[in-house]
Amino acid sequence: MIETAIMDGSYDSNENFQFLSFKGIQPVIKVRKNSRCRKTNHRLRNKTVKMQKNNLQEWKESVCYVQRWIVETVFSCIKRMFGEYVTAIKFENMIKEIILKTSLYKWFQSITVT
Repeated sequence: MIETAIMDGSYDSNENFQFLSFKGIQPVIKVRKNSRCRKTNHRLRNKTVKMQKNNLQEWKESVCYVQRWIVETVFSCIKRMFGEYVTAIKFENMIKEIILKTSLYKWFQSITVT
């Protein structure tokens, strides 16, 4: 089960905060610089805006935002190895193709790292 979703500012929206909260996932999203607290915002988004406006570095450390580079590195490696696109047309097959590529990447890592 996914407990936390660490995302960059391109995912900063009320809809994403609401969806993740509804699914029981802690949203760790860097909000835009011009973000403001509003009554119409999701409560977690308002809390995040306040924390980031107060001390961005402290927020990053408190929510482990600094771990995002690990995921970005893996994505980059997978793209270099298999390309940036999937060849499947059906959505279900796209998911299977991505799972296969990530499984192969994990297997390659296990046999090359000693």
